[in-house]
Amino acid sequence: MIRDLRKVAGAYPEGILKDEDIIPTIQSRLRHNILVMPKEIREASGIVIFGRRIKSLVFTTDLAIIKNCDADAVFAVYPFTPQQSISEAIIRAAAVPVFCGIGGGITKGLRSVSLAKDAESQGAFAVVMNMPTSNRDLKAVSAAIDIPVVITVTGERTDVRDRLRHGASIINVAAGERTPEIVRMIDSKYPGVPIIASGGNKPETIRATIKAGANAITYTPPTTKQLFSEVMEKYRG
Repeated sequence: MIRDLRKVAGAYPEGILKDEDIIPTIQSRLRHNILVMPKEIREASGIVIFGRRIKSLVFTTDLAIIKNCDADAVFAVYPFTPQQSISEAIIRAAAVPVFCGIGGGITKGLRSVSLAKDAESQGAFAVVMNMPTSNRDLKAVSAAIDIPVVITVTGERTDVRDRLRHGASIINVAAGERTPEIVRMIDSKYPGVPIIASGGNKPETIRATIKAGANAITYTPPTTKQLFSEVMEKYRG
């Protein structure tokens, strides 16, 4: 049912509207069982890239999950050598922006630059470089493309100022349980710098990371096996 938005607005004289009261929801007979991002992520400010505000990023390369979730973007970083065929498949399948991993550890130098240029031409919204990336490679990649470069930070030893000076547009914090602490440190030293961070799978850890200063949250979804087991339990019942 679609509500009369004028009546809803009238219930809030100061113009404060609740999202659930003003957003009509449309579902189909078949596409109603999607993976929903934790609602706590909506409390983040988001990062606006090319006019689109991104708050939630699903951390996966599983095309089935990418096609059936409500994340604002895809964080396509994986523990193998980045390949153009993988990024192309993900970008083609996704209905939302894709942040593509282009290496930084084993994959570096000219290959990372080449991967970044290919990702941009395929339609990626941003590229992601891992923590071991040298400042030289970071600078080369940022000079070669016109989309944001995300650099990963895993602890307080990283010289964030140097990363920003060499072309990083966004900081991605992946420090495990210490993520909120590292986010808070970066936000206090470099206010205004966009921060993506892993928020874990619990509401309290997501809120803690956002409160520390994260603008967007990466969410690791359950595995396909876990999701399918829930479906099978219903079928067995």
